[in-house]
Amino acid sequence: MYWRGHVGIALIAYAPFAAAARAVGEPELAALGGAVAIALSTLPDVDQRLPVSHRGPTHTVAFALGVGASTAIAMALVAGASAGLPPWSPAFLGTVATVALCSHLAGDAITPMGIRPFRPFRNAHVTFDLIPAKNPRANRLFLGTGTAAAVIALTL
Repeated sequence: MYWRGHVGIALIAYAPFAAAARAVGEPELAALGGAVAIALSTLPDVDQRLPVSHRGPTHTVAFALGVGASTAIAMALVAGASAGLPPWSPAFLGTVATVALCSHLAGDAITPMGIRPFRPFRNAHVTFDLIPAKNPRANRLFLGTGTAAAVIALTL
């Protein structure tokens, strides 16, 4: 997938979390979670600017869990100074970060190139070979669907 597709898939994955945060009376946290999901949705592709292989270490479940844990820790350090956020904000945003990164893996797994998400523990190659990453219609469809899902979750 290209960035539009990854952002859309992340928003689709995030929508239930946004709805849950709003349901418990935390619309600000729901909006912040959406920003985190969007910001991290393309993070694994930073490997294209690093001296590592594309769809290598940044395209793993271990990377997603590490970034999610780092996000939770960073939020815990910041949340103490921020008024108005619930005490479970770090866990919520860490989970959102992990889900956004795993949505990136899912988006790449549906392409013919696929990924090796369990490295370094398993070398299994995962591809569903459904949509070429560069398919503009698929990328626009994911972005539109994800945007609609997020807007509905954040406003209803």
